Amino acid sequence: MGNIPHHFLGYWGYGAQHELEALLTSVVENLSSRKGKALKFSAQKHYPLPIWNVVYIGLDENPPLQQNQIAAISASGLLNSPDTWVSLQENNCLILGREPFGKMPLYWTVQGQIIWFASQLQLLLPILQQSEVSIPGLYGYSCFSYVPTPLTPINGVFVVTAGTELVWQSDRQSGILQTPESKKIHSWREAPEQLTDEATAITELQTLLKNSIERQIADLKDEPVGVFLSGGLDSSVVAALLVQAGVKVRAYTLDFGNAGIPEYPYSEQVAEFLKIPLIKVAVTPSSIENALIPTVQALDLPFGDGVCVPLYLLSERASQETQVIFNGEGGDQLFAGWTNKPLIAAGVYQAENPAGQETFIQQYFRTFHRLGGYESQVYQTEVYAQIQNLHPEDWLLAALDRNECPSLLHRLRRASLMLKGAQNIHPRATALGFAHGLWVRSPFCDLPLAEWTFRLSGELCLQGACEKYILKRAVENWLPPEIVWRQKRGMGVPLTSWCLNDFWHQLGIWLNPEILRTHNHFYPHIAAQIVEGKLGAAIQGRRIGETLWLLIMWQLWRSHVLNDKQSKHSWDHPFWLNRWLWRNYKRWQD
Repeated sequence: MGNIPHHFLGYWGYGAQHELEALLTSVVENLSSRKGKALKFSAQKHYPLPIWNVVYIGLDENPPLQQNQIAAISASGLLNSPDTWVSLQENNCLILGREPFGKMPLYWTVQGQIIWFASQLQLLLPILQQSEVSIPGLYGYSCFSYVPTPLTPINGVFVVTAGTELVWQSDRQSGILQTPESKKIHSWREAPEQLTDEATAITELQTLLKNSIERQIADLKDEPVGVFLSGGLDSSVVAALLVQAGVKVRAYTLDFGNAGIPEYPYSEQVAEFLKIPLIKVAVTPSSIENALIPTVQALDLPFGDGVCVPLYLLSERASQETQVIFNGEGGDQLFAGWTNKPLIAAGVYQAENPAGQETFIQQYFRTFHRLGGYESQVYQTEVYAQIQNLHPEDWLLAALDRNECPSLLHRLRRASLMLKGAQNIHPRATALGFAHGLWVRSPFCDLPLAEWTFRLSGELCLQGACEKYILKRAVENWLPPEIVWRQKRGMGVPLTSWCLNDFWHQLGIWLNPEILRTHNHFYPHIAAQIVEGKLGAAIQGRRIGETLWLLIMWQLWRSHVLNDKQSKHSWDHPFWLNRWLWRNYKRWQD
């Protein structure tokens, strides 16, 4: 593959061409260690046509584009299926589009009568006159651990929602941009006729899985590829499919030592069964601390999940031996993975008790387990006042649309694809891969396969207590039975252990009260409240680490992506003491 992962930045609209060109050039020149090459400006013979230009960051020459496109990127490197694109139509309208899985983001902002667009948020920051934190974006992040689309964490910058095209018409007479029209180009919709025959479903699913892999290896010659192998069902299926297809595969897995739930024995079992080499990547508190800031910068957006830094380390190791990495992301969303069972119970209860205390959307909102519900204890007064009219459940409404998916299981799958997949899992996987020069391929993100799953009857997805039933039946001869039929567990990232032990002193730096006070968003002593158990009764055990990590990733994003100036640190926090001293001091106080 001659192509390498890259980004683009461009503009379209009415303005002074020489000024825009100078601004674009200065942004590119200021990008240290990255190359940029600009396309030629559009012809100005038929004034007043909108002017445009695009620069690719990281390439020596422009990649081949499809008709009418002026910019496009594919997370996988397969140029025949771009994940994000910018097109110009003959009637002088601009189109910004994204495919439905959300593998690659596309940001935009309006400055005067110019629309600036980029595949990376950081590329737009120098274009803005000032970069201010978006309070709705911050609030969304604190609820979900990602910023809900179309918001970003920056005021006035937006992201195109996955499966959507935004269309701007140009008004030649006035030279004024119109409000963009949003067009849904794909919607996850339950099929009217449901497939109930198990044997038929197994045969069709096996064919779809093999076809998906064939499409994703079409450009590969003899070079080895990597696969992230957790030992769970989804990544193991991808590894098995690659081996069946005759691809040279190296597997990479995380090893948390004694601190986390060990997953690598399952990875070892799969690798041995498939006869592929397995590279274990040790994850230690020191390796996490060293990779923390590079991860935040690579992610571009704030993502609060604890798995991000370990995945950065995994990508870093894989990039030493390959340029293409496969993963099993998306399997949970397609086949009604483990998080759906309590929600189904809640949905059944809700149907029988419609006047219950909590609506189903509120139940779904609670599955994110973040800071929603703790607003008055989390935010300083001014921010708390600004979020009073924001209702985080509103960000879930479109995904949980009964009209698109009348049955509960399909509705949950649609929501998982649109929320946890397209807004969180897939964009962060691409960002971490791109940071290490890796093309990222997710065979479960395959449109024919995904659409087929909306034909499945509920019993074929979830049979009794067995989730992903039809996927397990389809692959049970491809993998060891202990891998196929074992209970699903989340990746055991030991965040609470790290925060309360290894990172104890660092908490006083990352979440320093004086810096939080200066930012005017979170209460200055929120970290101490969390470790003391005073924020809320539900924030115990693993949630202590998850909640602290959410705040750490946001603060580091502000420092190292937004480049906020830091105030002086204060010492009015417990984290400068040794933890055992502090605990004894607390006991004496109490």
